[in-house]
Amino acid sequence: MAWVLYTRRGCGLCEEAEDLLAGVPNVACVDVDGCPDLVRQYGLRVPVLCDGERVLLEGRFSEQAVAALLLR
Repeated sequence: MAWVLYTRRGCGLCEEAEDLLAGVPNVACVDVDGCPDLVRQYGLRVPVLCDGERVLLEGRFSEQAVAALLLR
């Protein structure tokens, strides 16, 4: 499993998502503001957790939603 968490600095929801995923291996955090294409794709939707091109979660993450993904 290799997931990407798209975030932005100063985003409270992003910080919550990062905290929920802190103990999960193979999660890379990417600041969307570092790339204009990512800003267009995810800018107002962050945080967004993806597995490749597939969006797994976005917005406010719950512990239950993250746990359900880990059980897959």
